[in-house]
Amino acid sequence: MSDFKLDKSSLIPLHDQAAAALRRAIADGDAKPGERLPPAKDLAAVMGVNTNTVLRALRTLRDEGLLEFRRGRGITIAGAPDRAAVVEQAKSLVSLARTHGYRTDELIDIIQQVST
Repeated sequence: MSDFKLDKSSLIPLHDQAAAALRRAIADGDAKPGERLPPAKDLAAVMGVNTNTVLRALRTLRDEGLLEFRRGRGITIAGAPDRAAVVEQAKSLVSLARTHGYRTDELIDIIQQVST
């Protein structure tokens, strides 16, 4: 996990580029579930960016379900990008359901109806 090329002249924000590079490393199997990531400070040095940029990318991946943050244990790979895509879609669905006044149990009923 050391081939991180971020394009500082790109219109894509650096934290998004960093998240994409890490997501790709996980998808390619360079980092497997259960493995610990190097500290954000070290990743930032390799990527040539500020530590806060890497921390923002790591939080994005945590929110997608790819990473777990554990006090005293560091950051570990929690899953593969496929799961992350499903989690993101689920969050969107829950948000849409709430916007339209559906409760969680009603949403679960709808999902069960469409999956049969």
